[in-house]
Amino acid sequence: MPFKHGVYKSEQATGLVSPNAGEAGLPVVVGASPVFLGDEGNVNKPVLCYTYSEAVKALGFSRTDWDNWTLCEFMYSQFALFGQGPCVLINVFDPAVHKESITDEEHEIVDGEISLGKNVIISAGFTFKDAEGEEITGIRVEGNYDGDGNAILSVTSTGYPSTVKISYTKAKPSLITANDIIGGVNATTGASKGLELVGSVFPKFRLIPGIILAPKWSGTPSVAAVMKAKCENINGLFTCISIVDIPADAVNGAAVYSAVPQWKNANSYTSERQIVCWPKVKLGDDVFHLSTQLAGLMNSVDASHDDVPYKSPSNELLQMDSAVNSAGQEVMLGLEEANYLNGQGVVTPLNFMSGWVAWGNRTGCYPVTTDPKDAFIPVRRMFDYVGNTFITTFWQQTDEPMTARLVRTIVNSFNVYLNGLTAREMIIGGRIEFTSDENPATDMQDGKLRFHVYLTPPVPAEMIEGIFEFDPDYFTELVAAIG
Repeated sequence: MPFKHGVYKSEQATGLVSPNAGEAGLPVVVGASPVFLGDEGNVNKPVLCYTYSEAVKALGFSRTDWDNWTLCEFMYSQFALFGQGPCVLINVFDPAVHKESITDEEHEIVDGEISLGKNVIISAGFTFKDAEGEEITGIRVEGNYDGDGNAILSVTSTGYPSTVKISYTKAKPSLITANDIIGGVNATTGASKGLELVGSVFPKFRLIPGIILAPKWSGTPSVAAVMKAKCENINGLFTCISIVDIPADAVNGAAVYSAVPQWKNANSYTSERQIVCWPKVKLGDDVFHLSTQLAGLMNSVDASHDDVPYKSPSNELLQMDSAVNSAGQEVMLGLEEANYLNGQGVVTPLNFMSGWVAWGNRTGCYPVTTDPKDAFIPVRRMFDYVGNTFITTFWQQTDEPMTARLVRTIVNSFNVYLNGLTAREMIIGGRIEFTSDENPATDMQDGKLRFHVYLTPPVPAEMIEGIFEFDPDYFTELVAAIG
């Protein structure tokens, strides 16, 4: 050390660490989108979108065929109806796989244009033949899509016949199966697909998944089971929830409310990490899976509460004018029927006092599990949110020397964070402790530290009762006042 003479300074790391708040409800949505109308490279690739236009540009968009293009349903609901962002969209439709060949389809050329309709993959090219079946080699065309997604071919050469036979490639999203949504890892290339890509969201965007969705496909038990498994272990660290739908038809799900609990239990939609929805919802001519709108509603409620998920989405307005089954027929639910479903761990729409609202506070594990940590939607989400925050905040302390200062930094920093949540009434109370009985010397000398976090988020005021009684003593006061 050099000889020093004079006044000097040095710096020491701050004893309190600012929290890195975990994302409350970032939707990660797996489904299909017409990427041939956008960027065909976005196949089995997480795409982060903050705006409607950004999502449409990246993944294409269909305004009508939401049964096939399920991501478009979510885009419209999330951005147009609820005005919420960001979200991560994962498209499993592959133009190179989910396609069909159209051969020698006859079309007229009108004013130099040929209209082929929707779902045409222009990039796959075309071949032309005349009426006799001879290939036309000199014809030149430019292909574009109109505002509705129809393929329009503009013929730029001359001397062509008025009627031609065209061979081209058309998207066939009906070829997508539950296995495409579930995905997996390619043993040869190591590339992930479908729900397996949930694990790539944080490494790629530094955003923690908060809600996992697969509109339409979450009504398939095998898909819902994988969604649940992903929620329980993201990157070996984080946790979140999924929103799933019970199909609103007698063939694949439940056509009437009374059949919902039996289907739910028989198909294991019974996890604390599942918010179970039934039936569908409708706005004008548009039909949505309830899971789609509930995600937007939850994001909206979170945003109005500093992005902390302590408030239940129940009794908050949906964007709908009727509840419907899978056939589009109206489903009438009164308060008694809606409460019955709530008591079976199902969220449903209700039009009773203030318009159409989401109705239900319980996760799928209810009524078998009544632990408030697991059974109440906002409590379950708060445990995930605070737990994820703990991980991201103190990741920077990993591999630091195990000293008393390190322990005090973690305890003091997180207690300040919990006290802040308490002061804003986002939790009833919380604290973090470091105790000797949970940290034996054998573990500490092996580099392991454990901290015990006590956390009490507020539960929803699910029932408010006024007890009314006739009190005759007030007649005595009346008589006294008259006398």
